Formats: sequence, structure tokens, C-alpha cells
Amino acid sequence: MPSMISLTMTAVPDHLRGALTRWLLEVTPGLYVGTVSAKVRDELWKAVSACVADGIAVLAYPDNNEQGFTLRTAGQRRRDTRDFDGLTLVAFRHHQDPEERQELAKPI
Repeated sequence: MPSMISLTMTAVPDHLRGALTRWLLEVTPGLYVGTVSAKVRDELWKAVSACVADGIAVLAYPDNNEQGFTLRTAGQRRRDTRDFDGLTLVAFRHHQDPEERQELAKPI
């Protein structure tokens, strides 16, 4: 049964954006919505995650869980999804400058 999905992307190749418009409506730059089957959704996600390169992509779609939706992410992002007792939470990554990373990597 088809369901509505939301896909947001940042800094992805133009050919990917064009390909998505065959299935979804780009309501604002980088935000796509549409009603597709689970098979089409999964195939679109395969294409997105394979082409995202240095960009970011987040897919949200209805699911039979406590929150009523599932998130999928691909690419370099400042946020991580975390499972907390069956709930999906979003956490910010701690930003470290390169010098701080080197200090943390030194043996004690």
C-alpha cells in the first residue's frame, strides 16, 4: 500500500535531484514529498544513498512503531540517530577541532 514519504537532501549532485522529480514533488529546494509504494521507496533510497557523496540525505516514512515513522540517513551529518528503548532520538555530534582530536588520540 502506498504511503507518503519525505526526503530532504543537501549538497547532492544535480542528476540525483532530477531523477527524484520523476517520483516525488520538490516542494522547496532539497525537500521532496510524495506517495509511493515500499518497493519504490526502497529503490529511491538505494539510489540516493549511493549518490549522496559529500552531501546529506534524510528519509522519513510511516512505520508501525511507537512514533509512527522511521528515519533513514546517509552522508556526512552533524546529527546522529540513536535508538532509545524503541524510540528514535536525534543527537548532535560533538565537534572537535583537529588539534583536540590529536590530543585525545595520544596514549596515556
